[in-house]
Amino acid sequence: MNLQEKTIGILDALDRRYGQAICSLTYRHPYELLIATRLSAQCTDARVNQVTPILFSKYPTLESLANADPLDVMEIVKPCGVYKVKGQNIVDMSRMLIDQYGGVVPDTIEELTKLPGVGRKTANLICGDVYGKPAIVADTHCIRITGRLGLQPRLKDPVKVEMILKEVIPPERSNNFCHQLVHFGREVCTARSPKCDRCELAMYCDEFHKGRGD
Repeated sequence: MNLQEKTIGILDALDRRYGQAICSLTYRHPYELLIATRLSAQCTDARVNQVTPILFSKYPTLESLANADPLDVMEIVKPCGVYKVKGQNIVDMSRMLIDQYGGVVPDTIEELTKLPGVGRKTANLICGDVYGKPAIVADTHCIRITGRLGLQPRLKDPVKVEMILKEVIPPERSNNFCHQLVHFGREVCTARSPKCDRCELAMYCDEFHKGRGD
């Protein structure tokens, strides 16, 4: 089985299990997804989904967030951790979106990563989910699982993993693949004690076969 055959087998197996997967962060507007993703750093999506309704209820528009007192925003997002930096980032990025982008969230990695607190992971998520562009979101699930499977050589650097996977994953399937990996990483291929005995991807997994001595 060559790498292309292996990759297609993995993608097809994930499609059978999850079908069309969606982002687990809830949002109504592109800027809300941008903010929610910033809050998700070192925090669970479930916790973020508890905090964002409070934040967006008090500040229902991008303009209101741009004019918010950073200390008040910090207090609201405190449950998400690293709240001082995240709160300031939210206000600063809101101001920058209005001042430099006319209130429209950019649609390229280059422009998105100019926003305060926005890295490539967030930028790829916006490009994929909001604008439907091929994107690889190299989050912790993606890095762990693709390393175990052998789709990338167990690298930990998100940018390097992203670039390798862009050469491996068909562009039209990349967005769905990354969302599927989040669900798969929570349910089956967990960081500790992965459930290899009931894993649909075991036949493709380098880690599984290494453990069996094959």
